[in-house]
Amino acid sequence: LSMANSSCVTEFLLLGFSSLGELQLVLFVIFLCLYLIILSGNITIISVICLDHSLHTPMYFFLCVLSTSEIFYTIVILPKMLINLLSVTISFSCCAIQMFFFLGFAITNCLLLGVMGYDRYAAICHPLHYPVLMSWQMCGKLGALCGIGGFLTSLTVVYLVFSLPFCSANKVNHYFCDISPVIRLSCTNTDAHELVIFICGVLVLVVPFLFVCVSYICILRTILKIPSAEGRRKAFSTCASHLTVVIVHYGCASYIYLRPTANYVSNMDRLVTVTYTIVTPLLNPMVYSLRNKDVQVAIRKVIVGTFSSLSFCNSIAI
Repeated sequence: LSMANSSCVTEFLLLGFSSLGELQLVLFVIFLCLYLIILSGNITIISVICLDHSLHTPMYFFLCVLSTSEIFYTIVILPKMLINLLSVTISFSCCAIQMFFFLGFAITNCLLLGVMGYDRYAAICHPLHYPVLMSWQMCGKLGALCGIGGFLTSLTVVYLVFSLPFCSANKVNHYFCDISPVIRLSCTNTDAHELVIFICGVLVLVVPFLFVCVSYICILRTILKIPSAEGRRKAFSTCASHLTVVIVHYGCASYIYLRPTANYVSNMDRLVTVTYTIVTPLLNPMVYSLRNKDVQVAIRKVIVGTFSSLSFCNSIAI
């Protein structure tokens, strides 16, 4: 990174949980367990959706993409966070790379949740036109646009942050290289950079969230017109999990990124950040997917099929 040339800082110290002393070992075990649950849960969802043809629909396609993005999103943060519970240094370049991939996958997730809101709108409000509105070609384009938009925005933000000069201060009051804790270490005025970053935050957080809200207003009006209580219940159930993830994800991210850097409060912000870097990735497999009846049936089918195949292979071997 040529950005490093304008800075005399060669590495950062991630203070994160350093003040907790012996509790760091307890946190290491807890976060490691949560990380393994996140990986296994999302890998299970991806595998089941790929193996069960009944789940080859746009809704589960985007869910599969979201699970994939969540896996890489946590890979960027959690392994390094576990290491930081034992060692707290990170090089200037690695800090920039971590921020780039973290923001890239985080913004991709925000955009994907917006697209998934549109998918529910199309399915419930325009069921007859749904195959056309959400064709596989359209799903592929929307998925690709989410990824491209996420990483282009991330590249812009990371360039703005790391083009600033860092003179001597290198203690990042966080457990990974996030925007506010890093930009506060710069030894120059950052108002212009923060304004552009704020505008990027509005574009990737507020705009998709408003889009989701408008989609669900239309969905609610359509659901209330359904004559049967069972039909209304089923329509609501397909949206409840998505809304849960949307509220937690956008709510926590907006609290952190739609404020001036000067208002950064380390302890509270670290707690909120833990929510969207650890809890939110848990919501995808636990709330959105594993509680879905179609996914539950598909998981049982895959498990039964796997055991049947193993039994068949054993009988042949014998």
